Amino acid sequence: MASYLVTGVAGFVGAAVAARLLGAGHEVTGVDNLTTGFRENIPSGCVFLQGNCQDETLYARLPQRDYAAIYHIAGQSSGEISFDDPVYDLQTNAQSTLLLLKFALNSKCRRFLYASTMSVYGDQPDAPVAEDAATNPKSFYGVGKLASEHYLRIYRQYGIESACLRLFNIYGPGQNMENLRQGMVSIYLAQALKNRHIHVKGSGERYRDLVYIDDVVDAFLMLERAADGPARIYNVGTSVRTTVGELIEKIRKLLPFEVSVKYDGSTPGDMFGITADCRKIARETGWQARVGLNEGLQRMVTWAMPSASGQRQ
Repeated sequence: MASYLVTGVAGFVGAAVAARLLGAGHEVTGVDNLTTGFRENIPSGCVFLQGNCQDETLYARLPQRDYAAIYHIAGQSSGEISFDDPVYDLQTNAQSTLLLLKFALNSKCRRFLYASTMSVYGDQPDAPVAEDAATNPKSFYGVGKLASEHYLRIYRQYGIESACLRLFNIYGPGQNMENLRQGMVSIYLAQALKNRHIHVKGSGERYRDLVYIDDVVDAFLMLERAADGPARIYNVGTSVRTTVGELIEKIRKLLPFEVSVKYDGSTPGDMFGITADCRKIARETGWQARVGLNEGLQRMVTWAMPSASGQRQ
């Protein structure tokens, strides 16, 4: 049995990672400020501390254990929301990483898994983007995530072995259906279930790479086992290009009622389109996305249907 620290443990990805670690018989300490996460998401058996990772006083409260790895998944995770309060976004995404790296160093934890984002790339040509592409983030969120990647690169001189996962658009059961400014699939599905209407901000020709939550968790765990050496960066996606219009039609076909659609407006810092070149992670770890969009959406719709009557899973 090993001990792990998971930040953002009450959120979509953090809760899924913690649940998988606990299911494998490990000990998990989780941190979350419960701003967008939910206490009921925290897996049973997890030692939980409520707090902000950008707050220095948190680290005196953390159990002093020999952590096998730190999974840093907490942070403000919306490009659009980052424009509301850029300073808070910087604190929750960049300052938190610096403080966690300091904690890792002091506690002699040498493995660090970081949830970065495809938003660091900014606009790219219409072809799968590889990790060595130029970065030009269009939101404060993307800037903060990119800064954290550089902090990890610098900390390798102190012996911190890390992997940065540039996560593409994640979806699946457990996603926050109440936050209508983060998570493309959850936003559209929540609107459809609640209003039988979807309001799309931007063109239906925009496109994304949609990756299922179970595949993302697999990537985190595989990279933890392969985290020896310098800071490394990996795309985590499917390499499949799905337009917004295609996604909307797939959602509409899965629901047992008619859903109207309106395309109007835009979102600050929104990227027109991006897909992942995932050859690097496949080559170095053997990871590949296994759940296709049709299957993943069906699973998510089945899970989310009760929310149409006011229940959240």
